[in-house]
Amino acid sequence: LAGSEIVAAMRERTPFPRSLVERLPNLKLLNTTGMRNASFDLAALRDRGVVVCGTQGGGLDTAELTWGLIIGAARRIAEDHRSMREGLWQTRIGNRLEGKTLGVLGLGRLGSAVARVGLAFDMKVIAWSPNLTAERAAAVGVERVDKEMLLRQSDVLSVHMVLSPRSRGLVGRNDIALMKTTAILVNTSRGPIVDVYAVIEALEAGRLGYAAFDVYDREPLPADHPLRRTPNVLLTPHIGYVTEENYRSSYPQIVENIVAFLDSHPVRVIQG
Repeated sequence: LAGSEIVAAMRERTPFPRSLVERLPNLKLLNTTGMRNASFDLAALRDRGVVVCGTQGGGLDTAELTWGLIIGAARRIAEDHRSMREGLWQTRIGNRLEGKTLGVLGLGRLGSAVARVGLAFDMKVIAWSPNLTAERAAAVGVERVDKEMLLRQSDVLSVHMVLSPRSRGLVGRNDIALMKTTAILVNTSRGPIVDVYAVIEALEAGRLGYAAFDVYDREPLPADHPLRRTPNVLLTPHIGYVTEENYRSSYPQIVENIVAFLDSHPVRVIQG
């Protein structure tokens, strides 16, 4: 990166803290997919006069994966797949989603999409986030509850929050202790929002039913990470956004960003 004037970063895989930005004297334009990137020090980039641009119009890819994980966890699909590979037949009993309670932590665009599918499955859908209003929840067709009720009532809890200082560690040990021992916890948002070690402890102690994660506090997830050995987990390698359609949408926009910047009219600028 040392001599680069223009850089395209994919999501938050490559952090740009102040310590790195200050070692890139030639950097003029930094691109990211999406219109947020928690691993960019926007203040440092602004101080160095670096323009930061993003991409818009993402689909519901992550919401789709969320439901793949929810159904996979409820019906133990990965475990039964392994059993079939081993020459076995029915080895376990799954759980029905109809009539259960889906808790949505964060009712933005993706959280709302997940909620609507839950309603289609005839689930009771409840939601909470720090700024969620009853009117906003009602517009999606769900009930706003407080955080404690969300944790206590959810049979499935799905996390859809933006990573920020306020949301980091939002689901911690004390929160998990409030959840049903049969509950499924799903995180396709950002790893640091959930205390993964508290989840591991709860799963191993039988205080939580199942966990399904696509995001982690360290990525790639280390090969020796205890989560890889924990029972009752379903793991995917941060693929919520990894679809051909999303790539076909995002990368042409990055090219457009570069062309517009070189023409002195930057577009899709992320303000820090």
